[in-house]
Amino acid sequence: MLQGLGALLRRRFVRWTRAPTWIVAGLLTPLLYLLLFGQAFDLGKLVPANPLAQAGLRSAIQGAPDYFSYFALGMVGMVAVTSALFSGTGVIFDKQLGILQRTIATPVRRSTIFLSELLFYSFLVVLPILIVLGLSLVFAHVPGLVGLSVTEHVGWLGALEVLVAILVLSIAFTSLFLSFGFLLSRPESYFGVVNLLNLPLLFTSNALFPKGTSPGWLQSITAYNPISLAVNVMRETFFGTAYYPYPSYIYLFGLLGWALALSGLALLLASRALRVK
Repeated sequence: MLQGLGALLRRRFVRWTRAPTWIVAGLLTPLLYLLLFGQAFDLGKLVPANPLAQAGLRSAIQGAPDYFSYFALGMVGMVAVTSALFSGTGVIFDKQLGILQRTIATPVRRSTIFLSELLFYSFLVVLPILIVLGLSLVFAHVPGLVGLSVTEHVGWLGALEVLVAILVLSIAFTSLFLSFGFLLSRPESYFGVVNLLNLPLLFTSNALFPKGTSPGWLQSITAYNPISLAVNVMRETFFGTAYYPYPSYIYLFGLLGWALALSGLALLLASRALRVK
């Protein structure tokens, strides 16, 4: 199994490195979000500078020192969704080009084929997320730019929780979009479905806007959104626990539940699609 998995992953990475436009575009997109949208859209500037108003803003953005810091961690969820949706298109194009059929004809197990897709595309989600976090921290030291300000001491346990949240969120969304890739056969159908799903996933989370601005019924949905769960882990780690009802490991368990459910669904659909007909 490991030998077959290694061979499939090598093939995937060789194809990836031979497409530099894909690499550059994928890595530049989060940079543009941070430089343009993140720097231009600052809700904190709409709040008066007096201490009472600033305290209210701090409460609304759950302890973040400024809106960009709140937004930068929310960008993790946004990047996870936008990067993961390409995983399904890879499967569909492999079907149309006959690559998937040739892979099925090899002695490699069907579960190994699915696992190679999941690991490769999860890596493509994790990479821009780490770039977003790294650039956000660097921006804090660049004159003229607003960056991510960390107000709490982040020890090794906190750093591990953040890393686990990123990995699990990446696996969850990669599994979700792989499910559609194995289920559908035409790119038009795929993009119709994911475009319908993309914005609701983002706007029912607390990635970009505080959930206190939403009506009560929407806040209930936001609390269980996998993006919110992952972002809560990072914000609680970086900004403190005072504004969160649960410790970060509770959010991690909820996120893990989403990842297990979605990866199980993806494996089920993949096993049907990979049957020799």
